[in-house]
Amino acid sequence: MARQSISFTPPNDEWLKAQVDSEEYGSKSEVVNDLIRRAREKEFIRVKLERAEQGGFTNSTPAEILAKSKEELQRNGKL
Repeated sequence: MARQSISFTPPNDEWLKAQVDSEEYGSKSEVVNDLIRRAREKEFIRVKLERAEQGGFTNSTPAEILAKSKEELQRNGKL
């Protein structure tokens, strides 16, 4: 795993400490990695929604749409 050195503002550092103190996370690194992971997932969903809006209507059944989505997730290593 790559190591990085980053600085936090005092309020952000206190928030990170509180997350660790609550025992929800084992370290500040776990908190930051979880936040990044969530941001990446949010971006993935946003892109999918934009593509869907641009794609227009479909004649596919819900089952076909689900199968295609699962296929894409597997291909992208998300499932």
